[in-house]
Amino acid sequence: MSKYQFSASDICLPGTDIPKNRLGITEPELLHEIEETLLQQAYQTFIAECESTTRFDEIYFKSLQQRTFETLYDWAGVYRTVDMSKGGSVFCRAAYLEQESRRIFRQLEEEGFLKQTQDGQPEKFAERLAHYQSELIALHPFYELNGRITRLFFDLIAVANGYAPIDYSNALLGQPMNAYIQASIACVQQADSSMLHQIISQGLSKLDATA
Repeated sequence: MSKYQFSASDICLPGTDIPKNRLGITEPELLHEIEETLLQQAYQTFIAECESTTRFDEIYFKSLQQRTFETLYDWAGVYRTVDMSKGGSVFCRAAYLEQESRRIFRQLEEEGFLKQTQDGQPEKFAERLAHYQSELIALHPFYELNGRITRLFFDLIAVANGYAPIDYSNALLGQPMNAYIQASIACVQQADSSMLHQIISQGLSKLDATA
C-alpha cells in the first residue's frame, strides 16, 4: 500500500507503494538505491552548471526532477493531476496546483530569486529559504520525490549565493519521524516554517573559497 493517499492514481504497481518505472524494478530497496545514485549524479551536474545568473524559476524547478529521474520515471518533471495526502497532511489540491505554483515562483522572482551579496545576512537568507521551501513542501507538486528535489532546488540557490549545499544530515536522522519530517508537517498543517528555519540555519555555511 502506498505511503501516500491518492484520490485516483495508477503510478504505483498494483497493491504496492513501488512506482512503475522504466527499468521494470519491483524491489523497493533496489529502486531507492538507483534513485539515490541518480540524485547524487544530479548534484554534481547541477552544481557544476549553477551560476549567479541562474534563474530559479518554475521551469528550472521542473527541469531538476525531469533531468534527474527521466531515465527512471515517465512522470519525472510533470506536476500531479490527482489530490494527495499523507497521514494528517493534505497537500495542495490538484485543481489549484498550477496557479499556486505560479504564485510562489512569481513571489520568488520578485525577491530576485534570493540572490544575495557576499556580505548578506545568513540568518535573513535562511529565513527566506525556509519560507519558500515551506511553500513548496505544502504544494507537493510531483507524484513522488518531492522532498529530495525541493532540497536540491534550495541547495542550488544556496550555492549560487556562495554557500555550501545545506547540511540536513542531523535533521534527517531517525525514523519514522525525524526533525525534517516534523518540520515539514508543521509547514503543511500549520503554515509554520519556524522549525524548518532552524534546521536550515544550523545547516547553512559559506563555501570554502580555498577549496
